[in-house]
This record gives sequence, structure tokens and C-alpha cells, in this order.
Amino acid sequence: MKIYLAEWLVTQNDARDVFSPGALAVEGGSVVEAGPAPDVLARHPGAETEDLGACVILPGLVDAHAHVAMSAFRGLGDDKPLAAWLQEDIFPREAKWTPQGIRDAARASFEELLSTGTTSFYDMYMLEENVFAAADEVGIRGVLGENVTRFFPQLGGATEEALFDRIRRNAAAWRGHPLLRGAVTPHAVYTTEPRLLKRARALADELGWSFGMHMSETRGETRDCLAEHGLRPIPYCDSLGILGPDTTLFHCVDVDDADLEILLRRGCAVVHNPASNLKLASGVAPVVKMVRKGVRVALGTDGPASNNAQNMVRETWLAALLGKGSSGAPDAMTAQTALDLATRGGAAALHDPRIGSLAPGFHADFFALSLDFPNMRPVHDIVSNVVYAASGAENVLTVVAGRPVWRRAGARTTVRRGI
Repeated sequence: MKIYLAEWLVTQNDARDVFSPGALAVEGGSVVEAGPAPDVLARHPGAETEDLGACVILPGLVDAHAHVAMSAFRGLGDDKPLAAWLQEDIFPREAKWTPQGIRDAARASFEELLSTGTTSFYDMYMLEENVFAAADEVGIRGVLGENVTRFFPQLGGATEEALFDRIRRNAAAWRGHPLLRGAVTPHAVYTTEPRLLKRARALADELGWSFGMHMSETRGETRDCLAEHGLRPIPYCDSLGILGPDTTLFHCVDVDDADLEILLRRGCAVVHNPASNLKLASGVAPVVKMVRKGVRVALGTDGPASNNAQNMVRETWLAALLGKGSSGAPDAMTAQTALDLATRGGAAALHDPRIGSLAPGFHADFFALSLDFPNMRPVHDIVSNVVYAASGAENVLTVVAGRPVWRRAGARTTVRRGI
């Protein structure tokens, strides 16, 4: 057993307990106890301890919508509308990808994510076996889905059968991995057709994988779906029987009350991507309304090509401010609610009940922000400091499944091997 000590511990448990000073006891990749430092130390007198000092320990953040290999496209074609950006800048370059290029770009993304406190991600891309391999190498937790579209040949396969065979091979190769799971992820309504969406849903059920797709990202997508299918994107997908409690929908910017009622009824999770949606002028998702209705909402970066950062601390800050500004009420999106979206909401989006909180039995996934930076003092409300003042650059340690996977060079902690 190892106990991590810090000036503050934000648990994000059901009671949202915060302890100062706090202690987190970890063993075998799981949390044993989270509580006041004197109490935890007294109950485990022989445990090894690591005192992080003037830090706040938090559950690892969850990037619930990512395209991690697109770090190679950061800054490419900026300041264009979504359709033009994809057609003119992204799709032509993606056609030239190599497996090693995807693997290297994914590793670069993981360094960025881990360095700013993200411990779990939900990826959608092509040749995902290379993203699986890169994630396995660095020790990050993730859900990974091969991009499914109706266009062939494509990187994932020359034919539809080849693409689905690739997904099945990935399922067999990575089955039972302690950190990595799969998803079946058709790209979007406008890049698929009804038969393909139903087949993707059936494959998810066959493999026992979750199901995810881009949804209602722009008004144009809604307009085109109405013209082609006579329904808005969410009712259209619901009519095909593909939505369920294992479903995660990315964006959901252009949604109405009827759409949200379907999401509630089917138990779907939604991923809000504030920076990407603003940068591409796609609009602002009605997240305040979603949360009030009880829709499960998470946060995501949408990857480094459309954000252009993979920093969930920054994304949490932006979600809080955008919720206030779009609703006209300063209490519409509190710091606590924003942090919930980045942690507990991420657990819902990844369909993993053991992430997003630091409580007994949960995965020991956490990070520690230093309070020695001038922007982090004074502390009147530690959650407020984390959401409104932190940048992510204050991180000194990231741990996944009890294993330190990133540590700031020169960070000073005190380790004792037991008393």
C-alpha cells in the first residue's frame, strides 16, 4: 500500500468530500481510502507515503471525445468552417497516413494529456490498433473506436467487410486489457446510411463494446438530415434502434427539447466540446439545459486539430464560463458542476463506473496540481481555484491504476518507506 499526502484532496465522491490535509491510500491499482490525512495515516501505520506538499490531489480528468492521432495536424487550416476544413485540409492528408505515423502522433498526444492531468480518453479514428499500441505503451486508460463511414476504399479497409474484420481483430487482440476497451464508432449521420448504422450497432452488441458517434454538430447537419431522412439526427438514429445506455454522442450542439427527451429515455451520454465548437463556429451546446434535465454530460477536447490543445483543465474552465455566458446566469454552471462534467461525467461517457471519483474501490487514477504557483493562491475554495485559476501547467504528478505515468521534472516530494 502507498499513501499520497497533499495539502488538499478533492474526492469527487457522491458527497463531494474535500479534505485538508488529505490522504489517498492506494493498493493494487485501486483506491483503498480517501480522507483526512491524520485518520488515514493512523489506520495504515506501516504504509509507504509520498508527501506531495502544497498540492491538491484530484481524480484524473476524462477527455471524453478525442482524435489523438490528429496532433500531427495541429494548426492546419485554422479559421475555416468545419466542412471546408475537413474537405480541404484534413481528409487529403489523412489519406496519406502510415501506421507508424498514427502511432507516433498518438504518443505525442498522450504526453500532452497526461502532463495536464487527463488519465482517460475516448478516441475515434482510423487504424486504431496503432492507437491501442501507443496507449498501452504509455499506460493511459481509454476507450477506442475505429472510424466507420460508407466511403471505400479507406484507411481502415478497402471494403466494408475489410473494415469490419479490422474491428473484430482489434477486439480479439485487446480483449481483457486492464486499461483499454473498444467501441464501435460510426463517424456521423452524414457519412453513413441506415443499413451501415444498424450493422455498426449490431457489431457493438456482438462484441460487447460501447457505441459512439458524432451527433448534431451543426445546423447544416440537421438541415441535411431533415432533407434526406425527414427527421432531425437524433430522432433519425432513434428510429433505427441504435441508441441505448451504452451510447456516447459527441457534440450535440444543434438539439431541441424533443432531442433531449430521446437522450434521456435512451440513457445516452453527451460529450460537450466547448473549445472546438467555438473555434469552428459550430455553435454552443445547451449544456445547462441538458444538466438540468438529467442528461449525462461529459467534456472533451475533440482533439488537437480542432481545439488546438488537449488540456482538460482548460476545457473545464471554458465550459464553466460558457455555461454562464450562454445562459445569462452566473450560477448556471458552477465550478463544482464543471468539475463534475470533467470527472464524473467522463465516467458516464466512457461507461466506466470506477473512474471520475476517488473513493474506495475506484481506480487509482489521479493527478496533483501544485499550489506554489502565484495563480493558485490564496485558497478560499479549492474547487474554484482548480476550475477558474489553474491552467494545467501546475501539474506535478499523474497516476493511472496506481502507477505514476507522468511526473514533472524537478518536482520535490517526500517519500517514506513506512514507519
